[in-house]
Amino acid sequence: MAGLTLRNVAKSYGDVQVIESIDLDIEDGEFVVFVGPSGCGKSTLLRMIAGLEEISGGDVSIGDTLVNDVAPAKRGVAMVFQTYALYPHMTVYKNMAFGLKQAKMPADEIDQRVREAAAILDITDYLDRTPKALSGGQRQRVAIGRAIVREPEVFLFDEPLSNLDAALRVQTRLEIARLHERLGSTMIYVTHDQVEAMTLADKIVVLRGGNIEQVGAPIDLYDRPQNTFVAQFIGSPKMNFFAPSNLAASAPKNLASLSDEEAIIGIRSEHLRLCSSDEAMITARFEIVENLGELALVHMKTDDGVEFIAKLETPPKVSNGDELHFSFLEEKVHVFDKTTGVRRG
Repeated sequence: MAGLTLRNVAKSYGDVQVIESIDLDIEDGEFVVFVGPSGCGKSTLLRMIAGLEEISGGDVSIGDTLVNDVAPAKRGVAMVFQTYALYPHMTVYKNMAFGLKQAKMPADEIDQRVREAAAILDITDYLDRTPKALSGGQRQRVAIGRAIVREPEVFLFDEPLSNLDAALRVQTRLEIARLHERLGSTMIYVTHDQVEAMTLADKIVVLRGGNIEQVGAPIDLYDRPQNTFVAQFIGSPKMNFFAPSNLAASAPKNLASLSDEEAIIGIRSEHLRLCSSDEAMITARFEIVENLGELALVHMKTDDGVEFIAKLETPPKVSNGDELHFSFLEEKVHVFDKTTGVRRG
């Protein structure tokens, strides 16, 4: 196992700069998730670590070794792709053993590694099957097993769950989390799904436009986003934004005194509470409700045209267009600079 260090890492295709200049330290044994919208550079960055993309500038080190000019097969990394990339004519056993055979490893050691990995992933009963006889989740476990048998220093996952249905995504996500706990290996995981990021990561790296917006533990990014982009990208539903003028006179004085030109007020949906009109800090009209059983996502719209979502335990018994009133705790409010989007205070 080993940690990873990126220093001034950049990537360009001609005049198009995909990765600006990334500095990042990943500790030995950490589970780090790269998250961001499509086109932010997260998969490109992962492929640069793997050696599948040449870097245009900077240094990539795995452990104490600079690997800029080291071939992918020699870097001590194993990658699990979005597509399973299994050989259709080979059995599960042969798929998992193929790379080790290419490396001319002794047959008895290959057999031991394959069977140990199969036991970890609960696919021992499938070793004699071909991929077409497996479900999508089982195929992805085989792909992960093929990485495990190599005993890499770093595991790289490139959106490995995106081809699975919702139930299998949850199940496989838990299996990956258990795998990390069992192996204690350094793992880097790319996803656009912030729920995967929040539930899997020791540390999240939020990317946008080839730059790092924020790095930190999942709960730190959720509770204290450093800018409006992170505030809306991390969390589901995304954070609600209001202008100071959207708040009623009963709002805390330090918020009501802010001008629309200088600040944006952020409040997460679960921190809004129904209240009476005289206690209201925000008043809006009911539009629609998403009843999820354990909670309700209530979509609202102010007379100023600001749309927001309140997360409530039960749906309110109102009709479309009815007025509702909300309050919130001052300590749950986030204030951002209107011009830069950066957190204030």
